[in-house]
Amino acid sequence: MDQINNHPLYKIHNIDSAISSLWDFYKKKFAGLFIISLVMALIAQYFSATIDISELQSITDPEEMVRKMKEFIWPMVSISVISLFFSTIIHYYVIYNPLDTESNIFRSIVKSLKYFIPYLIIMILLAFFGSFALLLGIVALIIGVFFAALYVMVLYLFILPVMMVEGPIIAHTIVRTFTLTHRNFWANMGWTAVFVLILLVISVMLSGLVLLPFTGSFLKVFTDPEKSSAIIELASNPVYIIINSIVSALIYPALPIFAVILYFNGRAREEQQVTWEPPKDHNDGKVKVEDLYSRPIPEESDDKPENKQGN
Repeated sequence: MDQINNHPLYKIHNIDSAISSLWDFYKKKFAGLFIISLVMALIAQYFSATIDISELQSITDPEEMVRKMKEFIWPMVSISVISLFFSTIIHYYVIYNPLDTESNIFRSIVKSLKYFIPYLIIMILLAFFGSFALLLGIVALIIGVFFAALYVMVLYLFILPVMMVEGPIIAHTIVRTFTLTHRNFWANMGWTAVFVLILLVISVMLSGLVLLPFTGSFLKVFTDPEKSSAIIELASNPVYIIINSIVSALIYPALPIFAVILYFNGRAREEQQVTWEPPKDHNDGKVKVEDLYSRPIPEESDDKPENKQGN
């Protein structure tokens, strides 16, 4: 897309400008981002409420427990698919809404549909690759696990921006994702580590605020371990679901915005390298290689006219 260069996030960033651009974009597009994230959070919370883990507490037979856990598979799959679908919508909104005012929420839903199936396939492949990477990380002990998880996270962040800007071709998306991840590898890893850390701190703080109205139910677990079901009942409380969904909707938009910043930064650096050419007549006073192999100046010959006159 030719006008992608006009996107407000499209530029070469450093870590400071990346965080600043993220915050400015978040504030400017808050309404649309919040609505999409809130709908996703409410639907995900609804399906999560259908998973009653308290039933497992009274089961002692391992086979029966396995059969019961199989019943939770489809609700968990539904939550994953819904999350991926809304992730596709919000990425499309972040990329194209600043370029075209007609790319509102409803148009983003329709337009993002063509990216959903390729994205789902790539995420399945990434899940297998990520499991293998984490297995290798375990071999390298704790540091290896964190490094592998962070690497998979960087790959994940590049997938949708690459697909939506450069086309929903699975093979091309995979190649470009690895290319952009490795081209500015340590910066990508460092930025993602800082971003994830900031997001975790904010999430913990907001989650603590969400639990304040329900402190009594939460403290029952510590005062009386037999009342551990209080936490499960809390998770199905409609008031808690709504408040928790609002908090999730406040936090989640930061992820696609950061992903787009990461992609645009990599692409802008690529284009800078392609368009830059060294000056043709550049001379810094150093001896050139061709000067070392130039022909020597011929000596004066005895056959010159002045030599003949002297004889």
